[in-house]
Amino acid sequence: MRDVFEEIFAQQGLERGDPIDSARRGMRALRRRFYEAVAVRDDPAGFAVVLDGRPIRTPARRALAAPCRPLADAIAAEWQAQAEFIDAAGMPVTRLANTIIDGVAAARDEVAGEIVKYLGSDLVCYRAASPQGLVARQSLQWDPIIAWAEASLGAKFATVQGITYVRQPDSAIDRARAAIPRDPWRLGAVHAATTLTGSALIALALARGDVGLDAAWAAAHVDEDWNMELWGRDELALKRRAHRFAEMTAAARVLAEMETAG
Repeated sequence: MRDVFEEIFAQQGLERGDPIDSARRGMRALRRRFYEAVAVRDDPAGFAVVLDGRPIRTPARRALAAPCRPLADAIAAEWQAQAEFIDAAGMPVTRLANTIIDGVAAARDEVAGEIVKYLGSDLVCYRAASPQGLVARQSLQWDPIIAWAEASLGAKFATVQGITYVRQPDSAIDRARAAIPRDPWRLGAVHAATTLTGSALIALALARGDVGLDAAWAAAHVDEDWNMELWGRDELALKRRAHRFAEMTAAARVLAEMETAG
């Protein structure tokens, strides 16, 4: 089963890299569905997903298991939804789980450190000087995130016009760092949301439940949406964006289910 998992997720090239290029290469790598039943069962690692009673192993030979039943059910639903061929592009929760189990769990400090790097140059801190419409839109979407960080985390971040680097106060970084979760599942989801949005502050607000998925996604794409309104929509860019939104939705799902599970 491990070889099957590795073939589906590694050969289709969907763990990293450009989703469009991955899709092209994946067209040649799709594997026919080889199982009938998908189920969840108790496992020492949590709630494991099984295919025809056989456990799935990640590429690193660990059990594909979630810490709470709803997350395991979400992974199982992705496997059940596969039709004649198994397409990893339609399994974002499974892919995120794989990343957390094989990578994040054993490297929590390093993953948290990557999030802290984003805090030092967060998207919402760098503002356009013009045109006025974009300035206003950034302010509308991003000022509430800055205000949330100060009110909820005690972290006062500075904003600046342009892209010249500004050093954030150590106190702001330290207080926001303290909000980064240590649990590998929450941590992995926050890291995914951070890299997808370019903003650790947006990701932390999402993790706290103070910003919803749609609002977080809209805040992360103020500039892109502005440009699309000016210059038109690019179909290739929209496909990439849809792929990334699926990843963001998976991260939000993990955060929500972990919060409910306590």
